[in-house]
Amino acid sequence: MVEFETERLAIRNFGSGDAEALLDYLHQPSARCFLPLALADREAAEAEARKRGADDGYLAVCLKSSRQLIGDVFGIAEGSDYVDQSDTFAVGWNINPRFGGMGYGGEAARGLFSNLFSARNARRLYAYVEEGNVASERICVRLGMRREGLFKEYVSFVKNERGQPVFENTMQYALLRSEWPASRL
Repeated sequence: MVEFETERLAIRNFGSGDAEALLDYLHQPSARCFLPLALADREAAEAEARKRGADDGYLAVCLKSSRQLIGDVFGIAEGSDYVDQSDTFAVGWNINPRFGGMGYGGEAARGLFSNLFSARNARRLYAYVEEGNVASERICVRLGMRREGLFKEYVSFVKNERGQPVFENTMQYALLRSEWPASRL
C-alpha cells in the first residue's frame, strides 16, 4: 500500500471507486503514448481500476482538498531473469486535461520521485517522452532529469490514412538518486 501527499495532492493506490474518473481521462487519452491504455466503457474502467489497485506500479493522483482523482503516476521496476535492476524504475505521469496547466503533473512527479528514492530505494529513474510532448519535457527538465538520448522512429501509437504505423521520435530522460537533492527526500 502506497500513500503520500504533496502540497496539493494525495497520491495513493487505485481503488474500486476510481473507475468513473479513470474513464474520464482514459476514454480518449490526450497524449498519444497513452492511446494503448484507452478505455472503451465503464466496465473496462472498473477492470483497469482493479488491475491498478492490485500493485504499487500505478498510483492515483487526487486533489488533497476534495480527494477527486485527476490522473495517475507510475513507477515500474525493471528486471529480468538475467539482470536484477529492481532499483531502476520507468516513470511517467498522466493528468486529466481538465486539470492541465496547473502544475499538477510536475507536483505529482516530484512526489513520486521522492517516494521512489526514499521508500523504494531507487537508484535510477528514467522516462520516455515522445517528441512534441512539450509539457512532459518541461517536467523532466524541472525535476533535474538529463536527456540521455533520442530514439529515431522508435515507437508507433497511431496509423496513417493507409493503415501504416506512424513512428515517433522518442527522447529518454534519466535521473540518479545521487543527483536528487537530499532536501527533496
